[in-house]
Amino acid sequence: MAFSDLSSADATAVLEPVSRNTLRAQVADRLRAAILRGDIAPGAPLVETALSERFDVSRGPLREALRQLIEEGLVVTVPYTGTHVAPLSVEDVHEIYSLRTALETFAFEQVWPSRDDRFRAELNRRNASLIAAIDAGDDHASIQTELELHGLVYEASGHRLLQRAWYALRGRLQLYWAAHHLAHGRHGPRRDSHDSYIAAALGDDLAAMRLEIANHMRRGAETTERFLRRPNPSGKSKRGDKS
Repeated sequence: MAFSDLSSADATAVLEPVSRNTLRAQVADRLRAAILRGDIAPGAPLVETALSERFDVSRGPLREALRQLIEEGLVVTVPYTGTHVAPLSVEDVHEIYSLRTALETFAFEQVWPSRDDRFRAELNRRNASLIAAIDAGDDHASIQTELELHGLVYEASGHRLLQRAWYALRGRLQLYWAAHHLAHGRHGPRRDSHDSYIAAALGDDLAAMRLEIANHMRRGAETTERFLRRPNPSGKSKRGDKS
C-alpha cells in the first residue's frame, strides 16, 4: 500500500514523533561514536550549547544522553570544571586492569562448576564474532564483540553486583581500546590474542584459568601503558596522564 493510500489516522500513526527515550539513545550513540573515533579527544570539555548545535538536538535529550555516557564511564563530571570526556591516564590503567583481574577471576570461580555445552558454544560463538570483526577491519565492532566475549562469564554468573561492576568498567575500556587502535592504525586486537584465554575457559583446570586471566590482563595493561607513555599518543593531548 502506498503512503498516499493511508487514511489520516493511519498516517498519524506512521508519523508518530520520535520518543524522548529514542532520541536520547540516538544522541548517546552519536556522541559515543564521536568519542571512540577520536573526533572528541580524551579529556576534552563537553559544552552543552556547542553539542546541541553539532547534533542539532535540544538540550534536554542531550543532557539525558550525557548522563548515560557518565554511567558508562566514557564521560566524567568534575566539580567546578564541568563535563569532560574521560581522560586517559596510566593511573587509571593500573586501577582498571587490577580490578578486572579480580572481577573476572571471581566470575569464573562462580561459574566454573556449572559451565555446560551452551556456555562453551556461546563462548566460541562470541570469539568467532570478534575474529570476524577484526578480519573485516571494523574497529567499532571489534570493541563491542571483545566486550561481549569477556562479558559472557559475568552474565552466566547471575551475580548482579558483579555484573554492575563489569558494566561500570566497559565505557573506560572502550575509550582505551579505541585510542590504542587508532594510534597503531589497527582495527581491533591481534587475531590470536584470545586463543589461550578461550582454551583455558573451555578446559578443566581452574588454577590454569586464574593464571591465564592474570597474564591476559597484565599483557593488556602493559600494552596500554606503553601506548600512554608515548609522546602525544594518537595525536591527542594526554590531559589525564598524571604519571
